[in-house]
Amino acid sequence: MTPRPVPPSPPARESLADSVHASLLAWLMDGNARPGESLSIDGLARTLGVSPTPVREAMARIEGTGLVERIAMRGYRVAGLLTPREVEELMDARLLLECHNAAAAAARVDDELLDRLADTVRRMEEAPKGPSFADYQDYHRADNEFHRLLNRAGGNTFLAEAFEALNGQVQRFRLRLVGDGVTDAEMAIVEHGALVRALRERDAAAAAERMREHLEAVRSRAIADSAAVGHGSTTGS
Repeated sequence: MTPRPVPPSPPARESLADSVHASLLAWLMDGNARPGESLSIDGLARTLGVSPTPVREAMARIEGTGLVERIAMRGYRVAGLLTPREVEELMDARLLLECHNAAAAAARVDDELLDRLADTVRRMEEAPKGPSFADYQDYHRADNEFHRLLNRAGGNTFLAEAFEALNGQVQRFRLRLVGDGVTDAEMAIVEHGALVRALRERDAAAAAERMREHLEAVRSRAIADSAAVGHGSTTGS
């Protein structure tokens, strides 16, 4: 029997704009809207019991993650799942960018940044891993922060901005139909830890190689998850 669609949860009232954003993001990440499905601002506002304004603002924020797409004169629709070819192309781009930035960061890293990177690894270890987005969002937040910190640490503003532009599409890894939570946490945590150790040693070649190994492993896991998307797994980044 096909389960009935689950509506987004009504937002808390303490911070309406942020609550609407959090509610809609969790609803999308938990696969309650199909890839390609049109999203009505007015309809979502009625479901949430709010005006269209915070919904419109939330969708504009979510668009930056790559999870939804704006259609001129028609509103928004859920972005499609990445195809295996798109996964390959995205990972090729990340390899070119992030391996370079990791090597550059090794020459510039200081103790404060090392501590911040290590803290993201600790938070990944301690965060719940699923099955719903509400459970695993702290894990993904720490995972994403690790990559953003490291790419900014390379010291090249344009390359850091290139990563930010690419990072929106990374979130489409996490768009799925049914949720079982994060499936590769143990492996990703080990890979991040190896990167931190290479940076502590200020070894540029090792940092680039550890990043390459991590991203190639993410590529393999993402392709496997894409093939089994009906099983509802999601990978880290």
